Amino acid sequence: MKIEIRKPSAEERRSMAENPIWSCGVSEFDWHYEEREICLILEGAVTVVTKEGETRFGPGDLVTFLEGLDCKWKVEAPVRKHYRFG
Repeated sequence: MKIEIRKPSAEERRSMAENPIWSCGVSEFDWHYEEREICLILEGAVTVVTKEGETRFGPGDLVTFLEGLDCKWKVEAPVRKHYRFG
C-alpha cells in the first residue's frame, strides 16, 4: 500500500512542527502525489480511498503518502496538518 500510518516519536513531532500547516474543511476531492508527502495530523478525520481500499486517520497520526499515489480524500471533520514534501 502507498499509505503508511503510525504514531510519531517525540523527535518526529518536534521536527514536523517546523513545517507549514495546511487546513481543509469537510469536503471530498481527488489527489495525485507527484512526490512523497509526510504529514502530522493535528485535528480532524480523513478517509483516503485508493484502488487498494480505504485508509482512515486522525489526530496524532504521522502519515506518509508515497510518490505516484492516486486517491480520493474524504475530509469528514475539518483537518489541520503539518506537511513536508520530498
